[in-house]
Amino acid sequence: MKNKEFKKGIAIGVAATLVVTGAVFTSYQKVLFPKGNALSDVKTVQKLNYLEELIDEEYLDEKDESSLREGLYAGLLAGLKDPYSTYYTAEQYKELNTSNEGSYVGIGTVLQKDDTGGAKIIQLYEGGPGEQAGLRKGDVIKAVDGADVTDKETSDIASMVRDSEKASVMLTIQRENEEKPRDVKVEIRDVEIQTVSHEMLSEDTGYIRISEFSEVTSDQYKKAFADLKDQGMKKLVVDLRDNPGGLLTAVCGVLRQILPEGLIVYTEDKNGKREEETCDGKNELDMPLAVLVNGNSASASEIFAGAVKDYGIGTIVGTTTYGKGVVQTIQPLTDGSAVKITIAKYFTPKGNDINKKGITPDVEAELSGDITDWTELTHKEDAQLQTALKEIGQS
Repeated sequence: MKNKEFKKGIAIGVAATLVVTGAVFTSYQKVLFPKGNALSDVKTVQKLNYLEELIDEEYLDEKDESSLREGLYAGLLAGLKDPYSTYYTAEQYKELNTSNEGSYVGIGTVLQKDDTGGAKIIQLYEGGPGEQAGLRKGDVIKAVDGADVTDKETSDIASMVRDSEKASVMLTIQRENEEKPRDVKVEIRDVEIQTVSHEMLSEDTGYIRISEFSEVTSDQYKKAFADLKDQGMKKLVVDLRDNPGGLLTAVCGVLRQILPEGLIVYTEDKNGKREEETCDGKNELDMPLAVLVNGNSASASEIFAGAVKDYGIGTIVGTTTYGKGVVQTIQPLTDGSAVKITIAKYFTPKGNDINKKGITPDVEAELSGDITDWTELTHKEDAQLQTALKEIGQS
């Protein structure tokens, strides 16, 4: 009986992977034999049955039927050989939504697995509960509410904090150059992810770094720009280096605070259907602008750089960008999982297709010597930033 149930699960798993115009066929009888479907071939079903039996008969450890089903779904999308089309489990989709929305419940830290065990804090969100409680970048979390976490994965440690029903959490942290660990009580609350940081580099030159484009980015940029203007900004550097992209709506929201009236970007799908994003030009930037990019500036970052370059309202400085000129849509499924699939190409205002080509900067600039991580440099040591400053007349 158990084996028959597993066979039925495999068939249902095959059915659930077929996404047609956003609808999931949950009846596997209807899915196994539709005309022209890649999974309609009887040999494919027979092969799945054989592999299932092989697992039952030969596999050393216990099988996890849920994992096998998830593997089928993920494998179907992987078969497209498109690096941007993928399947998300319910948990992965939940994490993705947190990133895109730009806010979550937690303590305002970014964690990384530490070689000594536990999780190292590699970033603290400005004004977040972690920063306010006195946590520092480099602190290593060794225990959560007294429970040792040195052998746990970073994601599990984050879940212990995020999923807690309490108002606060007690973290035992090991701080560099301190012999004994210390306990720090941190409030758990809504935290807005900081995607924008800013500062004045001189009396008249402002600097805005955008790390990604999420739902909160446009408002964060607006506040950063206003603050810099209040401090006397007359020239601006926008840093998009290592920005992997994000939401189309978010980058267009920022560009509407910069561009003249006209087209921001347009997309075309497989049927030639065109959709446009436009700007009314009411907030056109009226000061010298330089935009920093590198090989890790992708997707929405390239939409930003491409629009600035096409309109000639700023100078693109750095190295050629990544070259991701395709658009994905995310289709949630009824069980909490989701599918992300490539649906269109995007083009810069002048009609340039940058997919697999990238955007060539107006001024090529490399980091000095063998340096690869610009975040470890001071502003004066950052050759790309210094080149950008020269381009806008800041020596």
